[in-house]
Amino acid sequence: MHDHGSKDRAIYPDSSLNKVLLIGNPNVGKSALFGLLTGKYVTVSNYPGTTVEVTYGNAVLNKVRTIVIDTPGVNSLVPMSEDEKVTRDILLSDRAGVVVQVADTKNLRRGLLITLQLAEMRVPFVLDLNMDDEAKSRGILIDQDALSQLLGIEVVKTVAIRKSGIDKLLKGIQQPRPSPVQVRYDDAIEGGVRDVTALLPKAFISRRALALMVLSGDESLKGWLHANVQDHIIADIEKIREVTQSKFNNSLGYLINQRRMKKADEILGQVLSLNEAGKGSALAFNIGKWSMHPVYGIPILLAVLYIVYQFVGVFGAGVAVNFFENTVFGEYLNPWVTKIVNAVVPAPFLQELIIGDYGLVTMALTYAIAIVLPIVGFFFIAFSLLEDSGYLPRLAVMVNKVFKIMGLNGKAVLPMILGLGCDTMATLTTRILETKKERILVTLLLALGVPCSAQLGVILGLVAGLSGLATFIWLGTLLAMMLLVGYLASKIIPGEPSDFVLELPPIRVPQLSNILVKTAARVQWYLKEAVPLFILGTFILFIGHKVGALEAIQKLTDPIVVGFLGLPSRASEAFVIGFLRRDYGAAGLFMLAKEGLLDPVQIVVSLTVMTLFIPCIANFFMMVKEQGMKTALYMAAFIFPFAFLVGGALNWLLRTFNVSL
Repeated sequence: MHDHGSKDRAIYPDSSLNKVLLIGNPNVGKSALFGLLTGKYVTVSNYPGTTVEVTYGNAVLNKVRTIVIDTPGVNSLVPMSEDEKVTRDILLSDRAGVVVQVADTKNLRRGLLITLQLAEMRVPFVLDLNMDDEAKSRGILIDQDALSQLLGIEVVKTVAIRKSGIDKLLKGIQQPRPSPVQVRYDDAIEGGVRDVTALLPKAFISRRALALMVLSGDESLKGWLHANVQDHIIADIEKIREVTQSKFNNSLGYLINQRRMKKADEILGQVLSLNEAGKGSALAFNIGKWSMHPVYGIPILLAVLYIVYQFVGVFGAGVAVNFFENTVFGEYLNPWVTKIVNAVVPAPFLQELIIGDYGLVTMALTYAIAIVLPIVGFFFIAFSLLEDSGYLPRLAVMVNKVFKIMGLNGKAVLPMILGLGCDTMATLTTRILETKKERILVTLLLALGVPCSAQLGVILGLVAGLSGLATFIWLGTLLAMMLLVGYLASKIIPGEPSDFVLELPPIRVPQLSNILVKTAARVQWYLKEAVPLFILGTFILFIGHKVGALEAIQKLTDPIVVGFLGLPSRASEAFVIGFLRRDYGAAGLFMLAKEGLLDPVQIVVSLTVMTLFIPCIANFFMMVKEQGMKTALYMAAFIFPFAFLVGGALNWLLRTFNVSL
């Protein structure tokens, strides 16, 4: 049961029940653990006043009815993003019951930062070291008993995906307690903490933790302060913060965080040991280091892009598409369906709907299954390999300086890369970015110039038949336009960029089983989400053809498509259907090129316009959900004419200078 409820709804349906709150860094297995504890029947609703979704479900734990809440992944409980604010606010505004902190055993250092913050909050909690199997496979051993003694709380080990250690976790949940561990800060900071603590009201978390948040310059706490503290006291608190800050060159937030990390390292040093497997391959370590280097990283990136291009663009779009389109559909399926339809369906209108030029089988299924699916399938395999190898975060480090030009940092490359899978889901992941400015910027750039997997697959199929210069012009134009738009937008959109902090997983050989599972899930998504839209798009084209609407649109758009872009009139069809799905529009261009109706210049121009085109309907709705209708409409109103303007300028340049592609 999924219920995307209203923002005003209470997050807990029955406050009399016991609560278990799952807290932890992103990608530590919280959701897998949540699924084990609650079963399948869960509710998803927006946290009041935000677009951040919080998942909760009923469970019977240790014979007690309990609400289990899966909070958004956080890197700190001093919020830098809306996800982190929601998790902190749940602790701050509602007695949490039992907190289970889920940590990734192989990356315990970043987990301990949250552990120390929970200790400062004085909330009763249990530490769950999840993914223990992955840690052991890398030779990382954590002394669970020593860690439990150091922290003064229950520490358990689990492997959630294998249901291992869950019994021990359930026992641990019965014995939660606040950790007595305290981080000692500089005397001036401790003095500031004492002075602020004296002015704060009682809350569900300790006054010391709140005072440290205030001194760290936590802007997200202002709403709570104004609701619980008188204005003149808030002014006194701010004065204490300013006086304390004046004693240091670095920001208090930085100093407090550094001291916590130092304490985390002290604890880790007493409980962590590495066996031979954990020393890791020197080659893997060096590849990881080189892939982030501003010079050595470029040939590695080019090599990765070349391999992906050969795998997806040449093998997927060439060999696989040729087999499915010409052999499976051309020789067997379409002739067989044609015979059956001619024999069984008497009405010419219905025959044409199924097997005509705009037929649901001869066009929709041929496009969706024979042309796009093989390319998309190979792209999904390539993307899963890059994802599981640990290369993508290193790419973020390498491109950090380039992204700074656009007022962003390297972390923004992650939604961009995810956009190559699906722009709609990538728009959702912009929440990992700390500031509203960054989220709007990345949403704009995703909508403008990042082709989704289905579209990119078809594009790779098209450029595979072109010269290297043609591919370079298409890609160079896209990158130049994104840099230009990003730079200008960063000057116009108000706000400041955030600091770049990113956890790097080890470089590893991807597991075949993981790749197959991920690829199968994504192909299933494609068949479920995209294929019906291909059929709907073909039906719209068929009706448009029958009532003469396509001809009317072609005549109406000919001055732009033919005169300005230098494309054949039939290219209008591809752009019209591109409103429904950009990949379907790209598939239309693919067919025009196969029929010999587009020369290399026209292919480059049409691909540039199609890639810069307005995003698909699903992505537009996600933009509305994340950024609001007004912002989404502004973006669409800019992108549409901009795409045609760039295409027209490119056509003029290539024709004027007689560039041979």
